[in-house]
Amino acid sequence: MTQELNYVIFDTAAGWLGVLGSTRGVRSITLPQPSPQEARQQLGDGADRATWKFEPFESLAVRFRLYFDGHKVTFPDELDLSPGTAFQRQVWEVTRRIPYRETRSYAWVAAQIGKPQAVRAVGQALGKNPLVIIIPCHRVLKSDGTLGGFGGGLEMKRYLLSLEASARVR
Repeated sequence: MTQELNYVIFDTAAGWLGVLGSTRGVRSITLPQPSPQEARQQLGDGADRATWKFEPFESLAVRFRLYFDGHKVTFPDELDLSPGTAFQRQVWEVTRRIPYRETRSYAWVAAQIGKPQAVRAVGQALGKNPLVIIIPCHRVLKSDGTLGGFGGGLEMKRYLLSLEASARVR
């Protein structure tokens, strides 16, 4: 049975975001893009099979706008992690629990899932994280405290960490 997919594109202070969701929950999010067209393109094939619909994402759009305006925001949304492998979902679920303004290491994530030797695999799973910010992979650093990798580039990782460090509590 095919799931109904919906998407929305909206602007924030950092750029245009795209969100794709299914009946199970939010499935993917783009990092800020310079245009709505680029945000939609970043959503990939899923957006081609989806219907544009703002209503399911209205609250999420408000919270992302607040987040990029420098406010502390939570994202308790239902997620659809079904496209990920069992290992990826474990990594993403642990990473989702990293508190705002805090960081953890790839080794810490690996230990939390009971696979302390899987540090590199954790990094690869985070590289495929479809829900950046909600699953805050930007908060995962190398054991020596340096940034490590990030799908959106190290400048974006620095930006997100800096944004959270200076956030205002609402």
